[in-house]
Amino acid sequence: MGTASATGSAPQLDPQLGQRVTETVDKIIQRGLLGLGYISLDDSEIGATPKDVIYARDTMKVYHYRTSVAEVYRVPLLFVTSLVSKPYILDLTPGQSLVEFLVQRGFDTYLIDWGVPRREDRGLRLEDYVLDRIPAAIRAVQEESGEDDVNMVGYCLGGTMAAMYGALSPEGPVRNYAFLSTPVDFWRMGFFSTWTDRRYFDVDQLVDSLGNVPGELLFTAFDMLRPAGRVAGQVRLWDRMRDDEYVRAFILVDRWAADQIPFPGECFRQITKELLWENKLLHGELELGGRRVDLQRFTAPMVHVTAEHDHIVPKDASTDLSSAVGSSDRQDVVLKGGHASLVAGGNAKYRLWPRLEQWLAVRST
Repeated sequence: MGTASATGSAPQLDPQLGQRVTETVDKIIQRGLLGLGYISLDDSEIGATPKDVIYARDTMKVYHYRTSVAEVYRVPLLFVTSLVSKPYILDLTPGQSLVEFLVQRGFDTYLIDWGVPRREDRGLRLEDYVLDRIPAAIRAVQEESGEDDVNMVGYCLGGTMAAMYGALSPEGPVRNYAFLSTPVDFWRMGFFSTWTDRRYFDVDQLVDSLGNVPGELLFTAFDMLRPAGRVAGQVRLWDRMRDDEYVRAFILVDRWAADQIPFPGECFRQITKELLWENKLLHGELELGGRRVDLQRFTAPMVHVTAEHDHIVPKDASTDLSSAVGSSDRQDVVLKGGHASLVAGGNAKYRLWPRLEQWLAVRST
């Protein structure tokens, strides 16, 4: 299995940038050893769509959003979110929430919130999420909804884990998959691939020293992905300062981007070595729990929506997903926007949301 990109070589890193990576990691390790804790931002309007917790385990929770319409689609919809950041980008604020939109359109909506990893979670690996916790969430949704079938939406790394699950459980209860900005070719992750170049990035030192990887490291890497993007964003904000909806969305999305959480250490080590360094998922060489993840065994109907200007998951890193899987019913959609603005904010409600509703509607009865 593979594509032309899968046979290429890993990206190379400029020595000056390599030195900056080394210095940044050393600084963050020192901060972590000093016990500087994770600081969370809070806003009562963030993640405000009414919901109930139907399953909880350690820091993980599965939410069921309360139905607000008379007629509801039969097949429940489960969001699998990323491990990298908090899930409220999908339920940003009233009027600018993808979750709220789908609930109002009659979808029986659920979401996995992985929570903020604790020190005792540092040993979690991809196996724990793909082979254990995602199946547990699916069972909770089945029990709550009374339905055997489930549809799944995976965002960012959550989509990657959903694809792994689908490849390992092709006869499972998930009938349809929607992927949003989902990376599959980790050698084409742009700056993030070079940031973690094995010649300069000592992932073993980082994980062995701190356990979980501080959110500060991830935010620093993400911020470096778009050196001119923040200035350009501030210029656009100034130009549209009188547009209250735009300003609020900009502030909340910017807050979400800065509200990074720690990453389970062993999972980060595994992703760095097996995906970013070896590209094993796309090569068909990744094993989870002794089982090979062959994306050709993923045969469910799927749609993959990517953002044209995504600086976190570049289009080149995600575009091979549909060609790598074995599905005969597959669609690719490229929309304007970035990693966050694809799913949240004023533009998302006119671009992604109606497209996703249309695709899911005929597959949810």
